[in-house]
Amino acid sequence: MGEVRHVGLVVALVLLAIVGLITEPDNFATSSNVVGILALASTIGVITVGMTFVIIGGGIDLSVGALMALASVWATTVATQSYGPWVMALCAILVGAGAGLVNGLLISYGRLVPFIATLAMLVAARGLAQRMSDRKTQLIRPENDAIEALSTTKVLGLPLVVFIFAAVAVAGWVLLNRTTFGRRTFAVGGNPEAARLAGINIRRHTLALYALSGLCCGIAAIIIMARTTTGSSTHGDLYELDAIAAVIIGGTLLTGGRGTLLGSILGVLVFTLITNLFILNGLQTSDQLIAKGVIIVIAVLLQRRGLRTPT
Repeated sequence: MGEVRHVGLVVALVLLAIVGLITEPDNFATSSNVVGILALASTIGVITVGMTFVIIGGGIDLSVGALMALASVWATTVATQSYGPWVMALCAILVGAGAGLVNGLLISYGRLVPFIATLAMLVAARGLAQRMSDRKTQLIRPENDAIEALSTTKVLGLPLVVFIFAAVAVAGWVLLNRTTFGRRTFAVGGNPEAARLAGINIRRHTLALYALSGLCCGIAAIIIMARTTTGSSTHGDLYELDAIAAVIIGGTLLTGGRGTLLGSILGVLVFTLITNLFILNGLQTSDQLIAKGVIIVIAVLLQRRGLRTPT
């Protein structure tokens, strides 16, 4: 069933590309537009990798957009920037992973429902980012332009941020499909009690899943800083919805236990392409959100129908 869904997503990408070529033939197929699509997909895509692990493991993470914003703000404070770009990047990763770890502790050992724990983190992280930045956009200093170079330096015609996304996606695929950690993730999401009886430490594994999601948020913060040369409390607004939507239409069950990283990546590309088409055709953001909502509903209905279909 997963392969069929992947083919369906590829067909959807082709159809969207055809729509783009018909409606905006002069702008859609340009190299700059293609690069722009991939750069945008990189930010949301890295977050989606972590979200895929969390949802397959039976959880949900609503805080990913806020964590990315907090990591970008923390990394672009005057104190952090004074240590140079490498410390800025390390700071973003540590802040993201640390906040993800807090999510995991609240859920695994505090026994909070993932929805509530990550919703609380969303609010707290966004508020902390606003407090740290005084609601102002923080610019990356010229001496730290190595961060910006990740977006401006191109290899094979593509910016380095795209290769960062590709590296995270490949690493995530290997971790999910070729390691014990991945097998345990499917087990925990599919049947937690059976996984516990099989000797899997459910709490520790859940903690690791949310820390992994936070780590991906930290990496995404580096990408958004490179693309915008700023750190801002407004970064990542509604990214959690985009990531969850990409995971759902990619075939991952919201109840956990089944899903593919390839499907999630294709889902990211579908939504990014839709966003691009709306922008090129001058359509309103509200219409774009409506279209995404309809796609999510259809994807969930198809999931339920697939589950009821006897194999």
